[in-house]
Amino acid sequence: MNEFIILAIPFLGTSIGAAMVFFLKKQIAPKFEKLLLGFAAGVMIAASVWSLLIPSIEMAEKQHIIEWVPALVGFMAGIVFLLLLDTLIPHLHLESDKPEGLSLGASKMTMMLLAVTLHNIPEGMSVGVAFAGAAMEGSGITKAAALALAVGIAIQNFPEGAIISMPLCGEGIGKKKAFFYGVMSGVVEPIGGFITILIAGKISPILPYFLSFAAGAMLYVVVEELIPEAQNGEHSNIGTIGTAVGFALMMVLDVALG
Repeated sequence: MNEFIILAIPFLGTSIGAAMVFFLKKQIAPKFEKLLLGFAAGVMIAASVWSLLIPSIEMAEKQHIIEWVPALVGFMAGIVFLLLLDTLIPHLHLESDKPEGLSLGASKMTMMLLAVTLHNIPEGMSVGVAFAGAAMEGSGITKAAALALAVGIAIQNFPEGAIISMPLCGEGIGKKKAFFYGVMSGVVEPIGGFITILIAGKISPILPYFLSFAAGAMLYVVVEELIPEAQNGEHSNIGTIGTAVGFALMMVLDVALG
């Protein structure tokens, strides 16, 4: 299985989820949306630890450098990178009426799509850097592990695709256009993953930093967006249950396939 197929798997998950706009007549129930958001958070937390941070530490040890240095430096760099994007890019979260980022006069729909695109950047990077590691001898990352990460991201992208496209219909956009926008919000994942492969695959000493960088970027999204949205309002325990299920599923996928 080549890198193009693996990189396309998360994008496929987003596209199938966005297609739910053709099959579901009503908006997603708030309780179910909390469950899905929590599930996505759990998958991303587990992927950050098992698929990215632990391999980063193990790879650093093989390179005879202090094990925690690449993990720490890369992780914090990933946090700062997403913080900068979050501060600069104009975007609007689905459950909010207050735009974030620079005020550039963008439409509400555009800012909603930018919010999701911002969310998808670290996911594409994580799959790309995992595949770059799998293609490198002695990295300790197998193609099965990269595939497990791609499948895990795709599973959590499925509900995200629905959460994106269906509210767009609620904004008066037709189903076909809402589906199109939902699909396009996921395009950044394979593009970001491919760019990451090109960079990380050429310079093996920096791969541990790239792994932890992707982990930091994903954890930023989880803490800044997914968990607050899953815990907002009543029935916050539903979001917690979703997080536990998502974490457990991604953990099992990574251990069983990796």
